[in-house]
Amino acid sequence: MSRVRAVVAGTVGIMLVVAAAPAVGAPGVPLVDDPAAYVDPFIGTTRGGNTWPGATRPFGMIAWSPTSTTGDQTSTGAANGYEYNVTRVRGFSLTHVNGAGCNPGAAGDVPILPYVGDVDSSPTADTHDAKYASTFSHANESASPGRYTVTLDSGARTDIAVSLRAGISDVTFPAGSAANLLFRTSNSLNGSEDAEIAIDGSARTVNGSVLTGGFCGRRGNGGGAGNPDRRSYYRLYFSAVFDRDFARTGTWKDSAVTPGGTSVTGGEGYLTGADRAGRGSGGWVGFDTGTDADVRMRIGISYVSIAGAAANRDAEIPATATVDSVAAATRAAWSTDLQRIRVGGGTEARSKAFYTAVYHSLMQPQTMNDIDGRYLGADMQVHSKRPGQQAVYGTFSGWDQYRAQIQLLAILRPDVAGDMAQSMLDFAAQNRGIWDRWLHLGAPTHVMTGDPAAPTLATYAAMGVRNFDAGAALDSLVRQATVQNPDALSDAGCPGQCLGQRPTLDTYLALKYAANDICHCWGGAAETLENSLADFSLAMWAQRSGRSDLYRQLLPRGDYWKNTFNPALGYQAARRADGSWQSGFTPSTDVGFAQGSSATYTWMVPQDVSGLATAMGGRDAAATRLDGLFHDENGNWAVLGGNALRYDPTNEPGIHAPWLYNGLAQPWKTQDTVRQIVDTAYGTGPAGLPGNDDLGTMSAWYVFATIGLFPQVPGRAELLLGSPVFTRVVIDRSNGVRLTVNATSTDRYVQGVRLNGTTLRQSWLPESYVQRGGTVSFTLGSTPNKSWATGAGDLPTDH
Repeated sequence: MSRVRAVVAGTVGIMLVVAAAPAVGAPGVPLVDDPAAYVDPFIGTTRGGNTWPGATRPFGMIAWSPTSTTGDQTSTGAANGYEYNVTRVRGFSLTHVNGAGCNPGAAGDVPILPYVGDVDSSPTADTHDAKYASTFSHANESASPGRYTVTLDSGARTDIAVSLRAGISDVTFPAGSAANLLFRTSNSLNGSEDAEIAIDGSARTVNGSVLTGGFCGRRGNGGGAGNPDRRSYYRLYFSAVFDRDFARTGTWKDSAVTPGGTSVTGGEGYLTGADRAGRGSGGWVGFDTGTDADVRMRIGISYVSIAGAAANRDAEIPATATVDSVAAATRAAWSTDLQRIRVGGGTEARSKAFYTAVYHSLMQPQTMNDIDGRYLGADMQVHSKRPGQQAVYGTFSGWDQYRAQIQLLAILRPDVAGDMAQSMLDFAAQNRGIWDRWLHLGAPTHVMTGDPAAPTLATYAAMGVRNFDAGAALDSLVRQATVQNPDALSDAGCPGQCLGQRPTLDTYLALKYAANDICHCWGGAAETLENSLADFSLAMWAQRSGRSDLYRQLLPRGDYWKNTFNPALGYQAARRADGSWQSGFTPSTDVGFAQGSSATYTWMVPQDVSGLATAMGGRDAAATRLDGLFHDENGNWAVLGGNALRYDPTNEPGIHAPWLYNGLAQPWKTQDTVRQIVDTAYGTGPAGLPGNDDLGTMSAWYVFATIGLFPQVPGRAELLLGSPVFTRVVIDRSNGVRLTVNATSTDRYVQGVRLNGTTLRQSWLPESYVQRGGTVSFTLGSTPNKSWATGAGDLPTDH
């Protein structure tokens, strides 16, 4: 039996990881042999990281974790259910999304609470979670990959482990206590339209479902009462079976409680606070603890049916299973995926931050199909996975993930990336041919801006992902980029969740930019930048596919960013349909942008760094401008966020910016800046992430930064070079390709690089490194080498 090392939560503050490991020769450096032991699921559970510590499997359907409460039954301590500094819970929910914003997040379905006491009133009527909730201490809480354990202050202890689609829980109540398990079937994080529960004492089962959705439905900039995400787009089914008889049962709906009840229905709606409080339904089962205080529950979930949930449960967690056996199997699954990227020669703290980042990056996409291959489509109809497809995957935080997480996924698990691409193609087909920018499960939520599916699949194609219908996907995405869809002129959900994908497309193509006054989008400049990068990615994919006419058609659209670059200001700016510029501009403005300022977005041109430099007066002038993004007016580092004029490590539009120095012939500044961010914005402990993890995006950025590599541009597979914090890295892609990184030390600055034994003057690696494998070897030192990779022929190529 494998040894399970639980990570117990410690001090809340961030622990910086700045110490360097001794300089050693890379080939002899031992690699971490048990990476799962370095995972701390509590990293990112405060400081807005919005992660959670509960049990899940790589790409798991089930994610069983606490739902905390601050005294409002319609909300939670932080988006996605868990905030380290909130130590009161109202249940342990079966589904979660990692690191998303839009408090209260997404999912959090069916909180199940071990309750010590008599159920003599409706839990839904307990609107402030004063009675049917419990406090706990972090001293009594532990988590490791696939397992979560806590003893509540009520005396009830919960020990949870999961498989891919099912979970098992041992609950120990105080001996002789009134012991009950409450199923809050309607109490998903965002509310619900309907819920049902059915208790069968003779079979020792509790079955039910919740009809819900509502991701970002409370968002202030999502169209108010007209927000298109205040709607249901999935039903989660569950089927639980117990190892002992029920001593009592009961149900509740709104304020009414029915002791002895066995079935009830009723949802809560999608409002919040007093507008929703006191609505909802659920049920409970009780146990006699006079002679036996232990209760074991096995539970399966499905997005198809209760029968599917039961089949998933019995196939993955048979009656003979224990929490230990299930936890060991899931830990082994995590170990397999974590060992695809092995590191050595780093500090203990950096290794912990690193493997937790890999862990968070591989939580998504989420498995959607049952063991029989059936799944819920974007049209809320049941479909079956395609022949040869290993799994159907959902949940795509496109605007976030296409900048780092999908590249890491494509490198480590190209097989999963291909199945994800096929799933996205099928979801689009089920959605009138429209690729939505943010999918929760398979459902369109319209959140954010741009067309991120295009650079995502183009990147997969560049990185050697083959197991999807690439021709059909490219055709479909090109159609979205060239033929205006019926929702393109809708303002529903705007600005933050505009219903239209490629909004106002005909006008965009005519003007060659998104006019801020008529774009039906979050911000015209941001939309232009996003579309320019998406179209560049499609052009690269078309070229790679031998479709030269399509390549020539799309490539010029990659330069449309120039039409929202105001040369008089030297910044990206909002432009009106008549060609004039929006008045009142300052570099800190967010007018025309989405969750970022002009100072940040101006750099969002990774496909044309040389063109951007020319627009700014040349490479040296651009590098000086870039210095001002990372330093304040006194020359001090300013990389922790909180200033609209400076770098923001908490959000995505500028996370590539530290790597732009490579293209500006000053690569030592990339090395310096990236290391500063790694050592100050990230760390260990609950505050170890700088902000929302955004479905593994910020974690993936950290993974790339610490191995000294970063994707140059979406749609291609070149990697920019930084400086690794480990002296040895070995990546074994699931397609058999091996990538190796060696370094002479963990010093900050590159002195020289060799690729497969040959001296490399360039600050980037060719696509062949990712596609076919190789070894890159760094010589590092404590002072910058300002002559390496600075010649005109050494710079990354803009295609």
